[in-house]
Amino acid sequence: MIELKTPTKNEDIRKLKIGDKVLISGEMYTGRDAVLPRLVRLIKYGYKLPFSLEGIAFLHTAVSKAGISPTSSNKDEIESSILPLSNAGVKIHIGKGSLSDNTMKHFEDSVFIITPSVAGLLAKTMVHKEVVAFKEEGIEAIFKLTVENFPGLVAVTKGESIFN
Repeated sequence: MIELKTPTKNEDIRKLKIGDKVLISGEMYTGRDAVLPRLVRLIKYGYKLPFSLEGIAFLHTAVSKAGISPTSSNKDEIESSILPLSNAGVKIHIGKGSLSDNTMKHFEDSVFIITPSVAGLLAKTMVHKEVVAFKEEGIEAIFKLTVENFPGLVAVTKGESIFN
């Protein structure tokens, strides 16, 4: 099991291989279909964000009382955000499902991790949560989470995928 602390550095990401089991600790941010395109537009037009993207982990989920569980990352609104967010500093993208070949080839200094789709298990890793952007989106707002031992499996890195 490889322990990753956020913010993560390029050196940490470059050591990972397909199939590595990881435990992520530190701050993690959330977003899915409703907010990721909005976040990308803010970055594109140079707006100051309410949090730093450098070295962070981004979980493709909503946050509810039922827990947290990744949504499908290959939905256009989500997958199209991965490259711009990686270019802006995001090192870890967490979700479920396969990604397109075009997206996969861009993973050098970032990584895509899949998790067990068990909302209750993942919710137990949350130590703290707070809304940091797009509060009007409710459970689909961007949350800042503090997690301990959030489990995952490296699914895509260096143009390779466990799905192929």
